[in-house]
Amino acid sequence: MTLKSSRLIALAAVLAAEPAFAHHVMDGKLPGTFTQGLLSGLGHPVIGLDHLAAVVAVGCLAAAHPKGWGLVIGFVVAMMAGVAAHLQGATLPGAEIVVAGTVIALGVVLLTHRQLSAAVALVLFAAVGWIHGYALGESIFGAEQTPLWAYLLGLAVIQSAIALAAMRVAGLLMRGDGLRLRLIGAGIAGIGIAILMQQFVPAA
Repeated sequence: MTLKSSRLIALAAVLAAEPAFAHHVMDGKLPGTFTQGLLSGLGHPVIGLDHLAAVVAVGCLAAAHPKGWGLVIGFVVAMMAGVAAHLQGATLPGAEIVVAGTVIALGVVLLTHRQLSAAVALVLFAAVGWIHGYALGESIFGAEQTPLWAYLLGLAVIQSAIALAAMRVAGLLMRGDGLRLRLIGAGIAGIGIAILMQQFVPAA
């Protein structure tokens, strides 16, 4: 591992020092209006470092495929399905640990520059999307229909925008030697490791 990679992982650990779950734009309160629901959906993947890292990784990995935008859509659809599953009462034991594991996995794939077929990438993105959607569904559980639909709209829009932007940037970086993408992968894996460690360290 290069010195730059080590520094990036260390930075990721610092950034992940705050709790990665139950982040909510509305100060921990359920959104009560369409606007509040929309803002909450738009803000969640941005203020949640674990979710942001996963979305960026998905975009970067999708850039290796001619129709990567379709893989991004698959991820977003699976994420929405995960939210819906949580709202319907589905349970995922150890959700925080599983989410951290997906971030690590995506980072490692990106770091090792492993080429995934479109089919394998779609399955991976669908699984990751569902898991992260399930985790995100916790913050909207119990909300009324109007803010709930607004939340889902905002969530889908922002996740798509971030992933597609990351895909565009990764496409440009691929024209070089790929080192920068590997460094991004190292940082993402570092974020996942830091978040995973938090689950086993008692809160102060």
